Amino acid sequence: MTQDATLFVLFGATGDLAQRMLLPSLYALERDALIPNGLRILGTARTVMDRDAFRANVAEAVRKAIPSGELNEDALTALLTRVEYHAASIDDPAALASLTVRMCEMRGSGDTLVHLSTAPRWYGPICEALAAGGVADSRMRVMLEKPIGHDLASSIAINESVAKVFREAQVFRVDHYLGKEGVQNLLALRFGNALFEPLWNSRFIEQVQITVAETVGLEGRGGYYDESGAMRDMVQNHLLQLLTLTAMEPPSHFDPGAVRNEKLKVLRSLRPIEGEDVATHTVAGQYTAGAIDGRAVPGYAEELGKKSRTESFVAIRAHIDNWRWSGVPFYLRTGKRMPRRATEIYLKLRAVPHSIFSGAGAEPEPNALLIRLQPEERISLMLMNKTPGLDRSGVKLSQVALDLDLHDAFSHERKRVSYERLYLDALGGNGTLFVRRDEIEAAWTWVDQILGGWTARGQEPRPYPAGTWGPTSALALPERHGHSWRE
Repeated sequence: MTQDATLFVLFGATGDLAQRMLLPSLYALERDALIPNGLRILGTARTVMDRDAFRANVAEAVRKAIPSGELNEDALTALLTRVEYHAASIDDPAALASLTVRMCEMRGSGDTLVHLSTAPRWYGPICEALAAGGVADSRMRVMLEKPIGHDLASSIAINESVAKVFREAQVFRVDHYLGKEGVQNLLALRFGNALFEPLWNSRFIEQVQITVAETVGLEGRGGYYDESGAMRDMVQNHLLQLLTLTAMEPPSHFDPGAVRNEKLKVLRSLRPIEGEDVATHTVAGQYTAGAIDGRAVPGYAEELGKKSRTESFVAIRAHIDNWRWSGVPFYLRTGKRMPRRATEIYLKLRAVPHSIFSGAGAEPEPNALLIRLQPEERISLMLMNKTPGLDRSGVKLSQVALDLDLHDAFSHERKRVSYERLYLDALGGNGTLFVRRDEIEAAWTWVDQILGGWTARGQEPRPYPAGTWGPTSALALPERHGHSWRE
């Protein structure tokens, strides 16, 4: 039976992700009194340091992430009293054995949560070391960071190595997008309101667009990114997770099994893109030199320091072959060095079947729903309205937006980092916002077909200037079907 964790072990505790996101998220939970009573925190990494040095490291990370005027010193002190450190190289069996001894000494009566903020190739060896040390029992949960593999075969191999030690219910695979307030609010919007669900199908919706656009380039991650590219880094996880939440059937309950079962059905209903469809339904691009916000930026190859065939942009026309979505195109788009940073879901409804205003010189535009997740969270419903005033030629119509600005509506609530939600759930054993193994492997199956098609055709990414919305062929992708990207 799942209990609150009384020990939290963070592998990679001195790494970049820990400094920027993980340690500040633990502080936020401490400040809001959301950490389980009696929880102890054990950081581990290759770096040799004592407990006081690591506590100073934690304090520095928190102070850097939290504005000085908002920092609660009492909460920081309380967090630091929970923190211990044990150096261990994950390629050193003796060091890992020593770490498991320390974990045994620190375990309380509750469960243990282990977060592997390491390269995925170490997931199997670490889990084996935990088992050999006698701590990988039914009272342990393990969090795994993406990417779970480079393709389907490697994903299966990593999942198998973890499955030798832990049951599926004990494995919490992270997609940090699922911890974002806006993503969770998508579920509330769909299933907490009677207004939308009757319209959420092919009878009323003409097309769906999901965009994840970044203005940044490689940001010092060239080695990793050049091996993955936009398809593996963004489409396989973030975009497909957003697609499943947008398209899934209503789950029977808001619990891990019910939600993830419905997401899996969507992934398994995705129409394969293979053969000639690869050329007509997908576009890969790579940015060249250009300008972002009036500032000149180098091209991908210049940042990387060499020529590359890795895509920094992907656009896809996808279809979900099921009863609800038959015939509705889902346009997916992600890229680096885009004109603006945005994560949004855009649903365009079908036009009215007959316009009564044609004789009056006005034509209504189709309604649309925009769900913006970042940089700000906003929901806009575009409706037709009579333009105020008098006109001899007839009625004039204008499209206006009914806006729900979540920042204004909940201005008293602090904007939270996604890992705060994920840690809160994982510490309590709630896996709803984590990704199940069969979801990961279904997503890789679909993505691998596209990647294989690109390779078979010798297809290279098409250039696009930084600060634009991708190659011209990406703009033509929806236009061939009478649609256009929302920009």
